[in-house]
Amino acid sequence: MSKHEIEVTPIASPELIHSVIQRVATGPELSKNISYDEARSMMNALLSGSIDPVQAAVFLIGLRMKRETDTELQGILDALYENTSQVAANCDEVVAFSDPFNGFNRTIPGSLAMLPVLAACGINGYLTGVDQVGPKYGVTHHLILQALGGNPLQTMQTVAERLSEPTIGWGYADQSVYCKPLYQLVDLRAKIVKRPALSTTEVMITPITGEAKTHLVSGYVHKPYRQIYAMLAKHRGLDSLLLIRGTEGGVIPSFRAKAHFVRYIDNKDAEEHDADLEPLQLFRSYRAEDIPDSTPKALAPKYHGTQWDNKALAAYCGQQIINALNGEQGAAYDAAVLGTALTLWHAGKSPTLIEATTNARNAIASGEALERFNNGLNAT
Repeated sequence: MSKHEIEVTPIASPELIHSVIQRVATGPELSKNISYDEARSMMNALLSGSIDPVQAAVFLIGLRMKRETDTELQGILDALYENTSQVAANCDEVVAFSDPFNGFNRTIPGSLAMLPVLAACGINGYLTGVDQVGPKYGVTHHLILQALGGNPLQTMQTVAERLSEPTIGWGYADQSVYCKPLYQLVDLRAKIVKRPALSTTEVMITPITGEAKTHLVSGYVHKPYRQIYAMLAKHRGLDSLLLIRGTEGGVIPSFRAKAHFVRYIDNKDAEEHDADLEPLQLFRSYRAEDIPDSTPKALAPKYHGTQWDNKALAAYCGQQIINALNGEQGAAYDAAVLGTALTLWHAGKSPTLIEATTNARNAIASGEALERFNNGLNAT
């Protein structure tokens, strides 16, 4: 069995469901941890719809309140992989990027602009995401692509083909396509309100892999997630993980401080790094572009907690992406350059971050990044 394959685990029986809930939901002092097999079986029960929604909610909240163990998270993640459609792209190496699935509600995400720049620099990468999910229900890459006229609901085979297409080299993978059972839990997640273990594990899924290597770049805010994500990357056998302390938990760091990140490579211990942005000419007075005050507020949103008219906000974000790829200076341009540079350096394609930022700027200035972006949007 390869490192990307996974054996099938039985769905939890009614008796096991009852036993697990009894143990994990007994309060902060008496709750007990469950085994890897139990966590995996329970997650399969959730994904198959064979567990009552009330029991599902109690299970997820119980885990959350007692704090999930590494073993439990491993079981949950492996169950998600069992239900994920995985495709190998015709590329030696592929980088998957995971911004927060619940989107952005304070700043404009610029990471989408990074993908065609990376492709122009020789790295094939794709973003994973979803249209909307809690607790933030912010603007997402799904919505931005839609606003730009793209189709965020391509099959994984189509996305894989676009990664290997010489004139494109980038893509977007939507959770509703590659892991539909997980996506179907959106309404349940809205009702339980709090951030469940699903929010931690879903960003670790790489539905499209490289023939030789698969890398993951993700973000975090809270310090404990550094160890958790490195542990899960090692458990899943990923070739590397670049975990960035990014704005709103995304993959782009703040521009008004040193960039802090964690690197996990080839089964070695994770290492922490800081990158000074001044030598890269990327130190700014802003962390990212704030969402403009003029953005329309959400009216009668489907989910409580939605702040903005995300359709209007997505259109604004899309225009910022286009402006950046046209070479217009600003936060989206900086995001494209810095995100590209960190990835080029991490993947060993550039020996220094200074050289990597130069390569990124050249890819934008030449017009190749914009051409690749448009080719990806317009491909049928």
